[in-house]
Amino acid sequence: MSDPRAAERVVHPGGMNASRVMPTGARDHLDPFVVFERFYIEPHQGFDTHPHRGFEIISYMLEGAMAHADSMGHESVAREGDAMRVTTGSGMRHSEMPDEGAACNGLQLWVNLPRDEKTVEPSYEDASAEELPVRETDGATVTTVVGEGSPLSLHTPVSYEVAALSGAWTWSVPEGWNGFAYGIDGEGTADGEAFGGGDFIDVEGGGETAFDGEGLRVACIAGRPHGEPIRQRGPFVE
Repeated sequence: MSDPRAAERVVHPGGMNASRVMPTGARDHLDPFVVFERFYIEPHQGFDTHPHRGFEIISYMLEGAMAHADSMGHESVAREGDAMRVTTGSGMRHSEMPDEGAACNGLQLWVNLPRDEKTVEPSYEDASAEELPVRETDGATVTTVVGEGSPLSLHTPVSYEVAALSGAWTWSVPEGWNGFAYGIDGEGTADGEAFGGGDFIDVEGGGETAFDGEGLRVACIAGRPHGEPIRQRGPFVE
């Protein structure tokens, strides 16, 4: 496990703020992951229609509501606890705008597509908060965004969990996988080191991380690497 570090503040064109884990000057990519950030959209802002190809997107809403519309004909609104998956594949266009006249924020993850699946047909899938599996452990309430029991699936094996801690909880990354954890809010520790909202750690090749801290909420994401170059060119991953 790396030492906890603060995510980098990023301002998107249009003024949208983000707390970014990757890519930054300190961490480019972490195979198979390309981008991860917490985004903040004010009522007068939004990501107008723009293109993508070559990867998959998982968006998980933390507050407010975000309207999605894409070139495949899908229109939906994701609210707190909802998630959506977009496979950009050979190419698509979409927009992400605040809904209901209020600000919104959430987590967005880009997962690289294997080279032999870069040109798959683009597709869309969403899941309400009620559809995502939730389990109770001794030290946390854990929501599975992607993984066992979730209706959302990716072309790459990925585990994506959001844990709300009430004490101690251990996150496990399978052997050979890469992963990272991002503090959503609250304060606590990761393997005894101070860890809180806006902090992140990364893990390469598998292992366990012990989190502790009542009120700490953390997103824990791991995936099987492709072992292929990741070439990001703006909204495209080639």
